[in-house]
Amino acid sequence: MKVAVSALGSTLDAAVDPRFGRSSTFILVETDDMTFEAIENGNKALGGGAGIQSAQLMAQKKVKAVLTGNCGPNAYQTLSAAGI
Repeated sequence: MKVAVSALGSTLDAAVDPRFGRSSTFILVETDDMTFEAIENGNKALGGGAGIQSAQLMAQKKVKAVLTGNCGPNAYQTLSAAGI
């Protein structure tokens, strides 16, 4: 299963970023074998809609779960609609 973690860095040791939509990095971890990919969140600097855009990115990356600190209502709704 692929899980996304909002992170303050690009390694598995990075601290969790408590902000979902404005997280600097997402670490995508395949839990079956613990391989991972760190992707920069290009949505973090958007004036508005960063959470929605980040949630759509998670859906595009076929993530099944997200680990984060805080997820706004619009991002939550977008994640839920995608089955995440």
